[in-house]
Amino acid sequence: MKLASLKNHTHDGKLVVVAKDLKSYKAVPDISPTLQCALDDWANIAPKLEAVYTQLNAGDAQGAEPFDQAKCNSPLPRAFHWADGSAYVNHVELVRRARGAELPATFWQDPLIYQGGSDSFLGPHDNIELASEDFGIDFEAEIAVILSHTQMGAPKDQVDSNIKLLMLVNDVSLRNLIPAELAKGFGFYQSKPSSAFSPVAVTPDELGTDWCDGKINLPLLSTLNGQAFGTPDAGVDMTFNFYELISHAAKTRPLTAGSIIGSGTVSNKSPDGGPGKAVTDGGKGYSCIAELRMIETINYGKPKTSYMQYGDQIQIEMLDKNGASIFGAIKQELVPYVRADNKGN
Repeated sequence: MKLASLKNHTHDGKLVVVAKDLKSYKAVPDISPTLQCALDDWANIAPKLEAVYTQLNAGDAQGAEPFDQAKCNSPLPRAFHWADGSAYVNHVELVRRARGAELPATFWQDPLIYQGGSDSFLGPHDNIELASEDFGIDFEAEIAVILSHTQMGAPKDQVDSNIKLLMLVNDVSLRNLIPAELAKGFGFYQSKPSSAFSPVAVTPDELGTDWCDGKINLPLLSTLNGQAFGTPDAGVDMTFNFYELISHAAKTRPLTAGSIIGSGTVSNKSPDGGPGKAVTDGGKGYSCIAELRMIETINYGKPKTSYMQYGDQIQIEMLDKNGASIFGAIKQELVPYVRADNKGN
């Protein structure tokens, strides 16, 4: 099943069921007005949504309309909880090296996770508005899961059924703000602005055997300004799967229905075990600019690629084995932020 939230006059959007081919949708106000409402009563609501999904795919859904990804909010335009992990330790190692920080050995045994802002997610086709290019603006292509209510202390072998939906993420990072912020010893805040999620969230069964053991075993595609930037396989080099991330997050607190857990930046090593190579060099590339800059530093003594500049466009997508888009595409342009009181309003 595929679900989306269309933009309307509310903060939480309008829940719609989307056809498998992403060509049509049907609004379901009689079943659930928002995705959060559906998640709050998933056991009762999900079968009704599934029935509409079946009708859509058969071409029998009355009231179906053409689906336009540009009219979507993130599936959850705001959420009670958003926690992002760093399941791909290869990525963590590279970006820490880029800022001269050692990687503790414990990072390979104990997941990293931080709680991000969840009150203002961007739509998947919304501009990324930021006040200065000097922030070191970077995209991060990731995967995320949406949970049903998860009990505190839930063990990793018992959380599979808590994963109700899967999405893609652009977890925007402000690289030049991170070192000073982390040096305070209190975690990310200003360096992590609003994230964006894919137009569509899908139930795990949509992925068939490509969803296995808490991982999606498909490439995650990042395209920067029309050029392929990264094609790493999300199932490879994932040190901690989603079951482990969820159990870690729930160690000392319950996770309410609608909580979102992210994978962190998808990252692959090269076949010889070293850092991955750029797409232009025949490798699988990267899911963020910071990794490429680190490789350039290793090879040339300093980075050659700049972080995102105004006008840059990022696209993040995942295709099934037949080449069809699973989640739709995150398509965003970086633009200057202008305060409302300076817009002539």
